[in-house]
Amino acid sequence: MRFRPCIDIHNGKVKQIVGSSLCDTDNSAVDNFVSGQDAAYYAELYRKDGLKGGHVILLNSSDSEYYEADCRQAEKALAAYPGGLQIGGGVTAGNAGKFLNMGASHVIVTSYVFRGGKIDYENLKQLEKAAGKDHIVLDLSCRKKNDSYFIVTDRWQKFTDTAVSHATLDELAAHCDEFLIHAVDVEGKSAGIDEQLADLIGSWKGIPVTYAGGVRTVDDLKRLYQAGAGRLDVTVGSALDLFGGSLQYEDVVNYCKIPQSR
Repeated sequence: MRFRPCIDIHNGKVKQIVGSSLCDTDNSAVDNFVSGQDAAYYAELYRKDGLKGGHVILLNSSDSEYYEADCRQAEKALAAYPGGLQIGGGVTAGNAGKFLNMGASHVIVTSYVFRGGKIDYENLKQLEKAAGKDHIVLDLSCRKKNDSYFIVTDRWQKFTDTAVSHATLDELAAHCDEFLIHAVDVEGKSAGIDEQLADLIGSWKGIPVTYAGGVRTVDDLKRLYQAGAGRLDVTVGSALDLFGGSLQYEDVVNYCKIPQSR
């Protein structure tokens, strides 16, 4: 299990929000934490601690008045830790190269690939051509509906008809290097993980998968470790003391680095 730290950017500031509260129409969200530090501060911390593969997420839509401010913050982070961070939010085949040239190791993509409620294979093909399979993370963040988990797009506001299943993971793994999966219904609430989703994705054996959503204690980390037998990576946001929470950043770093702690 690897700890994949995050830098979430909304309205030009590093934040932690309640994921399901994000709204495009007025750039609003329920804030858990608004940082007084810029994105480079967190990137430098992650670099010093040797944490690779963290996520820089631009939470505003690409047509938002704040998107360029988000991108400026992201550029600071990527400059502070070149090759150590991934970036997502408004990524397309047209701009993927720009983000990789800024220093991102991977681009994280959802809405460009899942359009009109379905997998857009033409866009996926174009993305692979622009970025290369080895630099793509597909974000399969999902919400529960009718006892299944369906991928959601557009800042997690729109359901697709694609369920997260082992068959879906098998199919899409041929087109990317990793998966990032937020449990959207518990994201940003620090109220515990979605254990059913963790078991579903943790039991799949393929390319790297990172779980996000609801982690609040070291016991949650232990549960995720068990769900994936150590294969499932984890990201933690609002619960961390870095972002105003009670879970010690150092405890997460140490748990994920030291096998004896499990």
